Amino acid sequence: MASITSSEASAEVRERLLKAWRGEIVAGSVYELIARRMPEREADILRRMAQAESGHRSRLEARMRELDIEVPEPSSVRIPLWLRLQARIAPVDRLLAAREAAEDDEVDDLYKRSTGDQVTDQLLRSIRKEERSHSLAVQELRSGSDPGDGDGARAAGARGDFGSSREAPIAVPGARDRLDRILGREKWHRTGGGWISGAIYGANDGLAAVFGIVAGVSGATGGSSSVLTAGLAGAIASALSMATGAFLAERSEAEVAAANVERERQEIAEHPEEEKEELSLFYQLKGIDQKTADELAERMSRHPDAMLQALATEEFGASVGSDGNAGEAALAAGVSTGLGAIVPVIPFMITTGTAAIVAAAVVSLVAHFLVGAAKSLVTLRTWWSAGLEMTLAGVIVGGATYIVGLALPT
Repeated sequence: MASITSSEASAEVRERLLKAWRGEIVAGSVYELIARRMPEREADILRRMAQAESGHRSRLEARMRELDIEVPEPSSVRIPLWLRLQARIAPVDRLLAAREAAEDDEVDDLYKRSTGDQVTDQLLRSIRKEERSHSLAVQELRSGSDPGDGDGARAAGARGDFGSSREAPIAVPGARDRLDRILGREKWHRTGGGWISGAIYGANDGLAAVFGIVAGVSGATGGSSSVLTAGLAGAIASALSMATGAFLAERSEAEVAAANVERERQEIAEHPEEEKEELSLFYQLKGIDQKTADELAERMSRHPDAMLQALATEEFGASVGSDGNAGEAALAAGVSTGLGAIVPVIPFMITTGTAAIVAAAVVSLVAHFLVGAAKSLVTLRTWWSAGLEMTLAGVIVGGATYIVGLALPT
């Protein structure tokens, strides 16, 4: 096969190899960050994918050295701060969806087009196949199944795409369908969210609501001292409302989780054989053969508490005896809402009239942009587009309520 020499390496070859090299470092780092937030089994899969990205990087570095292309220090590749924050804060399902899209885009953009060098193209094509398997694995993780269950993962395991030479386990045919039938009648499972996203949305609600109050009363009174009274009352009411709402929601969620566990306990007592089959099917979906899965389920059935813990974890991700922190949720929601709500009021603590109205509009719209950018940590949108969208919403809310205030009798 014809190949270029180091002196003949084109700018295209250099650019593509370096871009692919940087992409592998970023992907591996993101997988590792997400893995820290995942249960052990899913974390192991993501870490093997991160190791595979490291293997891709080594192969790219070897080709770069063959062409006398300087290999930069890995530490020179900076993972954007916003991306690191998103990997630690955003909902895992959205992070996996973003990685799936990124893997697909990387394959299409980086590995399809020819560089003009056959050896480099062959290397990129082989990596491209493995990146495709990563995308499939991420897709199956999002669906809640083990990537070891699917055909794509079996192929990945055969090629060693996840940095492991072991064979991927093969699920027992029909196990998913049988398990779905059992779980179909158990519609009482629920899921919850994190306090960080609640705090961000609390700041959003408080800011938007009180900015509307301040704008409306300013329009009606010309920015009199009444705005301060109305704004403070609105800020306090918003903060207390969000705090109590978050507390009740978190406590209700804990009560639902406790009820789920108690219901599972009753089902183990009332339908032991069905629950034992259910646990066996969970094990089979992890790749354990039916005979071994049945034996494990039989052994677990001799210890009802352990069986309850296993089924509760597998079915709805709850741990027996674990409760949500309603106080923490209430504090986060109340404080964040109060902080967001007080922003439009601050200028009226200093002055009144037109100057206060203009200052309130400016600081409120800046705060709208910052809160919108912060929301992108959860939504995974670009920070500037989320910020501008939130700012536009503030302009609409403030403008509309100010006009309404002008039309109201004072």
